[in-house]
Amino acid sequence: MSLPTTSRQYSLPQLGSLNNLVLQPVSVNPPKSHEVLVKTRAVSLQFRDLMVCSGTYPGDIPPNIVPCSDMAGEVIAVGDEVKDWKKGDRVCANFFLDKLHAEMTAAIAETALGGAIDGVLTEYRTFPAHSLVAIPDHLSYEEASTLPCAALTAYNALLSGSDQLKGGDTVLVQGTGGVSIFALQFAVASGATVIATSSSDEKLKVAAKLGAKHVINYKTTPEWDKEVLKVTNGLGVDHIIEVGGSSTLQLSMSALKIGGSINIVGFVGGAAPPVDIVFWSIRKSLKHRGIYVGSVAQFKDMNKLLIANPETTRPVIDKVFTFEEAKAAFGHLQSQAHVGKVVIKL
Repeated sequence: MSLPTTSRQYSLPQLGSLNNLVLQPVSVNPPKSHEVLVKTRAVSLQFRDLMVCSGTYPGDIPPNIVPCSDMAGEVIAVGDEVKDWKKGDRVCANFFLDKLHAEMTAAIAETALGGAIDGVLTEYRTFPAHSLVAIPDHLSYEEASTLPCAALTAYNALLSGSDQLKGGDTVLVQGTGGVSIFALQFAVASGATVIATSSSDEKLKVAAKLGAKHVINYKTTPEWDKEVLKVTNGLGVDHIIEVGGSSTLQLSMSALKIGGSINIVGFVGGAAPPVDIVFWSIRKSLKHRGIYVGSVAQFKDMNKLLIANPETTRPVIDKVFTFEEAKAAFGHLQSQAHVGKVVIKL
């Protein structure tokens, strides 16, 4: 069977709007000796992808960027020196192609898909063999496409580093987006108690069904930190998945226990007045950790957790769109009507 010579892919000839996405054919080159050619089967979307489209993502974006970082696909060809992969293997690419272990460098940061370099919203793409991770057998391509950013960020936040989650801990997750839902699932699978916040009672019902013991609507309870302290008998929580950024950071630090950990993974709440981080950090001996996805090694470790807890950790997909409906998929994510992940199927 001959290899494809062209691939349809989306790119952004101009930043500023998701409506600027253009679908066009491009050439496909055979894999080099150390590369793997993959047929994309599914792509999941991130809030970051919206920022790239709008031109608000920090840093320099290459001209005519191909967006999106998270994919699952099928190996269709390997380079001469590749030993670990073969045709037909099901794989995901790591968010940072060259982040193999814990070390992070400026050079590794320049291998971030869909930002520093072209992403995965394309029918075919080559990857360095070392950047790929096998998909657990029990997951579909659509489910697996949600793992590289949302799941791995949640795993890195809670189950790696010096202050790892343990059974009996209390975890607060903000909202019901991809990272927060995975954090909820990983915490439940690890024997922790989960508190979830959202602006929607309907979304909170989903969180409760997934195992959240306490749910708080932050629209009707704007001082949700006080409610968190109430349900934890004044102690506060051990870990917080902070996705709001500066708009929620003050409340998060108030809701943490003395010595608790705040894992900063996003800033979907936008800009807000300055927060007195120094005061709260000293007063509560808090541990702050910025989480920027994860490594290939962590991805493999996370997959062990998924395999051991297949139902508890099964990815939550809100809606699946076709490749031709990519703009509509971005629009659905932008509406914030989703719970879990928005996926594009190829």
